Amino acid sequence: MIQNPGFLLTVLAFVAVIGPLVFVHELGHYLVGRWCGVKAEAFSIGFGPEIAAWVDKRGTRWRIAALPLGGYVKFKGDMNAASQTDPQWLEMSAQDRAESFPAKPLWQRAAIVAAGPAINFLFAILILGSFAFFYGESRTPPVAGIVQPGSAAQVAGIRVGDRIVSFNGRVMDTYNDMVMYTRIRPGEPVDVVAERDGRRIAITATIGSVMEGDGFGNSFRVGRLGIGAGDPVVDPVPLWRAPIVAIERTGDIVRTMVETLGQIVGGGRSVKELGGPLKIAEVSGQAATMGPESFIFFMALISINLGFINLLPIPMLDGGHLLFYGIEAVQRRPVSPQVQDWAYRSGLAVLLAMMMLVTFNDLSSFGLWKSLSGLIG
Repeated sequence: MIQNPGFLLTVLAFVAVIGPLVFVHELGHYLVGRWCGVKAEAFSIGFGPEIAAWVDKRGTRWRIAALPLGGYVKFKGDMNAASQTDPQWLEMSAQDRAESFPAKPLWQRAAIVAAGPAINFLFAILILGSFAFFYGESRTPPVAGIVQPGSAAQVAGIRVGDRIVSFNGRVMDTYNDMVMYTRIRPGEPVDVVAERDGRRIAITATIGSVMEGDGFGNSFRVGRLGIGAGDPVVDPVPLWRAPIVAIERTGDIVRTMVETLGQIVGGGRSVKELGGPLKIAEVSGQAATMGPESFIFFMALISINLGFINLLPIPMLDGGHLLFYGIEAVQRRPVSPQVQDWAYRSGLAVLLAMMMLVTFNDLSSFGLWKSLSGLIG
């Protein structure tokens, strides 16, 4: 039973998740920037009014701001926290230009920008690798240990003892692969290849759809075939293989994110399933009540999310900058300032709209609109 963490623990857990992950993300930009000889003028955790700030011997202003929903590194030559190029950078002295961001070669600028998401993935891989080393790797084979009566699997003709080879051509190496595949595809047809009595057979099934709670009073439609696992198998993981297991697990999580996002964009899933800062805060508090292992694992998931979202090709995000650098590499000249300005304004509008949407979803999941309609009615 998931315990109610209370308001104070929820806030503290949220800050304990977001604060370090934002710091890690921005630290990636900062360290690669220093390696490339770029001066950082400001390193901020959060936005808005400063709570605390200090200046180091290199002249970087380190600040902690009131709203811990992000952060930024402002390099010399940047006009603002979004890293738009300051048009006045060419008027700097030769020494100042040499340590400014716009003056660096394209590959260095791209490396600095990519370092933020990259270090988020590395942070998650470190956590997942540690978990694999200390707790082992679940390698439960993709065998039908149980076929639930009346389930989609039974209707399709899947039997106990069948070893699932693939779903729609995707190889299923473990039982967990099966769960991850079907969970995000409720109601979808699936071509199953299974091994039975030493031979392969083809089965056509339709993934079942069930309503599942998340422990917070919210219900979501998830896919389920109705196949139960056989005997669980947990293999020990040697230290040399732990990073490989972590990278594979990270890749599986990212692939699920991409597929889920594609379903939302394509209309296959509801946008109501998108959560925002309030939902992250709620889940952070719940994860904290479940013990340090659950909390640290949740941090790894959010770190992967942060790295993935920042790679989306939206101006204002790291992915938008990398998109501009890709265009610059192809046309051998930077994107014009007018186009960049228009793109950044459009990107800001998209991000604000997304924030409004996920906040609306968060408040809906808390029952706020129902409460208000009850008061009005």
